[in-house]
Amino acid sequence: MTGRLWEALCNVSAERFEFGKNWRRFLDLVDNDRVEFAAASLRRMLDCDDLHGRTFLDVGCGSGLFSLAARELGATVRSFDFDEQSVACAEELKRRFRPGDDDWRIERGSILDDAYIGALGRYDIVYSWGVLHHTGAMWDAMERVTRLVGDEGQLCISIYNDQGGASRRWRAVKRLYNASPKAVRFPLVLAIGAMHEFRACCVRAIRFQNPLPFADWARKKQDRGMSPWHDIVDWVGGYPFEVAKPEDVFNFCTKRGFQLSYLTTQGCGYGCNEFTFKKVGD
Repeated sequence: MTGRLWEALCNVSAERFEFGKNWRRFLDLVDNDRVEFAAASLRRMLDCDDLHGRTFLDVGCGSGLFSLAARELGATVRSFDFDEQSVACAEELKRRFRPGDDDWRIERGSILDDAYIGALGRYDIVYSWGVLHHTGAMWDAMERVTRLVGDEGQLCISIYNDQGGASRRWRAVKRLYNASPKAVRFPLVLAIGAMHEFRACCVRAIRFQNPLPFADWARKKQDRGMSPWHDIVDWVGGYPFEVAKPEDVFNFCTKRGFQLSYLTTQGCGYGCNEFTFKKVGD
């Protein structure tokens, strides 16, 4: 019975997750502190203090928070996303924080559209955090994104960690979420989020730490300016969904003339491995 249920979950027909709808709800939380936390994340990944005089391409800009952070650091920014509501989110952040800014361009586009990508040119910094594994063609998207980096430019990406069987189970959960009626989705996210937090509380208690999650939530906010609730919605619902081992991403990029300059991995855990590569030759 368990095997048949698992097979059914793996084969259930699922639509693409509405990423932009989740980001629209997140916009209510964006303030100056979150923008600064996002800017600090960029400084860490890029190993620099500011981005004045540099061009920044945000591939799959989502809420637009990191495009805004790059602009606040002085970069000339171009943002695009496949999801129309995500584009609207970025435009709303621009209206709030940088109205009339000619050095921040926002548009709808797809990293899998060769005609669109071919017209973009090349950039000093190409940033795509948590995006390429949701395209449905991750390695094709990776190939295209490397073409957008200029000489001596930087490529900042994050890709979901390959956990083997655990990743396949997560894919089944995501398919179930997107195939379910809307009335089922909120309880599903709530249940999975509660299980995750309960397990984390138990681990902290075993380590004789404060088991309550508030310090962990504050740390996550400070890491990238994000929201634990909206992150878990994205995690449970985010589909299409692909994963990669850190060494696979490393090998893919080094074969295309990139040199690794920054790496944060999840070990055996879930979540995204973060990479910054520098273009060292065509």
